[in-house]
Amino acid sequence: QVQLVESGGGSVQPGGSLTLACVGSRWNLHHYAVAWFRQAPGKDREWVSCINNDDASMPFYADSVKGRFSISRDSAKNTVYLHMTNLKAEDTADYYCAAEFSSEVVRTRCSQEPHAGYFGFWGQGTQVTVSA
Repeated sequence: QVQLVESGGGSVQPGGSLTLACVGSRWNLHHYAVAWFRQAPGKDREWVSCINNDDASMPFYADSVKGRFSISRDSAKNTVYLHMTNLKAEDTADYYCAAEFSSEVVRTRCSQEPHAGYFGFWGQGTQVTVSA
């Protein structure tokens, strides 16, 4: 099964940018829908974005990050990125990538604020801190 490793977290000032990477191994991520979730201290895990594996690689975003974050795939590197711009203090959290082997059901879920339980494969997380 696929294994996921995130990187790219760090500390940044409000208004700054970061790009997180989720590298897959053992299996090609092209077979999976991939999502990003985040969890702030004392809060539930929150869905951030999801990208399907169809020809369009349609991306979907939570309202809280729409217009600021973008998700993309690099098939050659077996990697999914989360590009984060105009970061705010409320974006501070541990960020996790998650994957689920694609199907019609998975692709539909990816587009509808998917629950964390829909994804069977997770990385270890990377921390993002936004503060002045």
